[in-house]
Amino acid sequence: MKIANSIKTLKSRDKNCKVVSRRGRLYVINKKNPRFKARQG
Repeated sequence: MKIANSIKTLKSRDKNCKVVSRRGRLYVINKKNPRFKARQG
């Protein structure tokens, strides 16, 4: 999982990426291709 400064660039890596907020952290999740997982905060 990547930990990144900018969530916007990670979101645009794949069309199935979704940004989700959990426990005060921003996550990028991707059901179809899990290697695009990322976290911010």
